[in-house]
Amino acid sequence: MEKVYVTPLSTRYASKEMNEVWSEDTKYGTWRELWIALAETEKELGIDITDEQIKEMKEHVHDIDYDVVRQREKECRHDVMAHVYEFGTKCPNAKGIIHLGATSCFVTDNSDVFIMNKALEIIKQKLVLVISNLKKFALENKSVTCLGYTHFQPAQLTTVGKRATLWMQDLIEDLEELEFVQNNLKLLGCKGTTGTQESFMKLFKNEEKVKQIDGKIAEKMGFSKVFAVSGQTYTRKLDTRVLNVLASIAQSASKFANDMRLLQHEKELEEPFEKGQIGSSAMAYKRNPMRSERINSLSRHVLALSQDPAITASTQWLERTLDDSANKRICVPEAFLAIDAVLILYANITSGIVVYKNVIKTNLMQELPFMGTEEILMRAVLNGGDRQDLHEKIRVYSMEAAKEVKEYGRPNDLVDRIANDSSFGFTKEQILEILNPDNLCGRAPAQVDDFVKAEVDPVLEKYGDLIKDINVEVNV
Repeated sequence: MEKVYVTPLSTRYASKEMNEVWSEDTKYGTWRELWIALAETEKELGIDITDEQIKEMKEHVHDIDYDVVRQREKECRHDVMAHVYEFGTKCPNAKGIIHLGATSCFVTDNSDVFIMNKALEIIKQKLVLVISNLKKFALENKSVTCLGYTHFQPAQLTTVGKRATLWMQDLIEDLEELEFVQNNLKLLGCKGTTGTQESFMKLFKNEEKVKQIDGKIAEKMGFSKVFAVSGQTYTRKLDTRVLNVLASIAQSASKFANDMRLLQHEKELEEPFEKGQIGSSAMAYKRNPMRSERINSLSRHVLALSQDPAITASTQWLERTLDDSANKRICVPEAFLAIDAVLILYANITSGIVVYKNVIKTNLMQELPFMGTEEILMRAVLNGGDRQDLHEKIRVYSMEAAKEVKEYGRPNDLVDRIANDSSFGFTKEQILEILNPDNLCGRAPAQVDDFVKAEVDPVLEKYGDLIKDINVEVNV
């Protein structure tokens, strides 16, 4: 049997619906929808095309004989003309008017924009789902005080829920960018081989009619915007803009996945882990953050792919070159399939993050004396102490206490050192009261409530219907 390579993005990672959007049936079916829209427009503007010819074309939109297409393309070395030929065999009465006046990019470019729009809709749906999951997680854990980290070193306290707002904020920024790009997608229209509409000027001999073609075709395809001018293709900066949105989502998801991997190492948070899941083929006890790692891996691929259209756009020649074609056929669908897989994983993880509150508290208490030194210093100064003198003492005591922990593995004795120094004026019990973790995380819980109300709820109110019946499963 002949072996055929199939990308793992299709067979292993991406969703059925995203694969369908980028399938041959969708692509070539859209070509036929465009040929029908062109024929209807030409008929409306006075070309002798009959209702029967258009009806015949509509009856065979999804009736594609790929064997005939492949054989014809071997002979003519042109994919569009191979499909024109095959469509003509199904529509003998309409054969003579299929693709009338158009160039290949009429179907290839317009269908690409149409398909990217459908794919962006799927991405938007999954983005909203992840935001919804994170909202629930943030509210449930808004008051779970934990260590903050800067440089992955213990820093001022925050809460588990507050940290989740940072993940949500990135995704909301991505959603806003996606909306902008989607709302400003433009079709190429039907402008001919160099964008001058010369063939249609010859066909109609009426400039006012020619000026109506783009708008009529766009309306039939569900679009309101068309590029005002073009060469043979739409500007390849459009592909750059679209893949930049996907790359932005990849950045956000990868940042989240890195955070999860770090916190799973600290045993504070953990990915969902199924009953029969195997963490390691050799070390049976392991619970590796494999889904977060896969997010990082796939996101890296999206970031790399986003460079392709940028280079393509910058190297186009005059009205048209064909060096964009093979690259575009690969990088655009793969970027969508990969980011679709990333969001499936992101949704899966955020639907069941495990929070180990006791470990969080243990880790926090180990570092708490260091975290509360600023509070101790401020209160001691307010009681009449010398800030410079007390700051230096805290610095010295902190270094000594850290040495006890790091070099000798002993408990953190910073509280005892400060309590034994009368210049601070606090007993050990008073210092421990000052170091109450819930009093050292600032406005973190309130920030969660404020952020959800101001930023998250409007998104979910606007797009809540998108996720009512969504079913997201990780394939493996």
